Amino acid sequence: MSAPEESRTTRAEEFEELRPLLFSIAYRILGSVSEAEDAVQETWLRYETSTTRPASVKAFLSSVVTRLSIDVLRSARVRREEYVGPWFPEPLLADPYEDPARSAELADSVSMAALLLLERLTPLERAVFVLREVFGFGFAEIASAVGRGEPACRQLAVRARRHMDAGRPRFAADRKEREELAERFFEAFREGDVDGLRELLAADVHLIGDSGGKAPRWGKGVFGADKVAWALSVLLSPFTRVGGVVDPCQVNGQPGAVFRDRDGKVVNTWSLEILDGRIQAIRTVLNPDKLGHVGPVADAWAIVEEIRRARRPGEPEPAPATPLSAPRPT
Repeated sequence: MSAPEESRTTRAEEFEELRPLLFSIAYRILGSVSEAEDAVQETWLRYETSTTRPASVKAFLSSVVTRLSIDVLRSARVRREEYVGPWFPEPLLADPYEDPARSAELADSVSMAALLLLERLTPLERAVFVLREVFGFGFAEIASAVGRGEPACRQLAVRARRHMDAGRPRFAADRKEREELAERFFEAFREGDVDGLRELLAADVHLIGDSGGKAPRWGKGVFGADKVAWALSVLLSPFTRVGGVVDPCQVNGQPGAVFRDRDGKVVNTWSLEILDGRIQAIRTVLNPDKLGHVGPVADAWAIVEEIRRARRPGEPEPAPATPLSAPRPT
């Protein structure tokens, strides 16, 4: 093997070893699986064609993917301001980066709730917070990654932490408690048990979806334990009648589920936010543009129509705010 070929092979091996970290950094900055993957791929291209050998491959690659992500986020913010309806991050079923000593912290940092809080930060604050608070980078490394001096990065970190702390709930459930409550929730959901569902929901729970105007919508959402419990109880029966399947799983490090049609295609994802022994929010991603990485995407509009045709006489019509009542755009 020639020296240049050996160098390329070594770089490829080094890059593949760090790919999970690079993706995890990019995803937390961007909230988008597809954009994070693009940033990681561009990072590889720059590393592959670089004529110099960095002193620290990890620091170099982390800096490149961070800067690329900041640039993408700045342009993405304009699009998100024009987004139709609520905007949620693209669902992530499995974070490729693992650190057994910090698994709970890493899972919490990728939750829908945490990523939505990160949306409040400027792109620089977000990048600094992710590198410092999530991945434990030193300020010298962070300064190199974002192109700012260390004092400026320390100030950015302080501001970012202040914003994040102000938005975080005061009391959080531990992982075992969340999993047990989610198991009870999905059991009650499968049985259409309104009382059982209501018991697990916070009084001010909200059920809200991100369709981006490209899938049946939830309107402005469903709010309050009674309304959410009722909406859920009438949702499952017609969905399963047309072959739909609810697959409980981890979504963004939290209890959730993937809804699939009879062919296994993805209809939407759910993520549960659980605090103080109750479900505070159910966030569902229906926008097909955000589901392609989960699997082949179903035609949600066709499923809605099939459910309507399969509705039995006297069966309750889904509430106006549920996706089963939304017409296909003309």
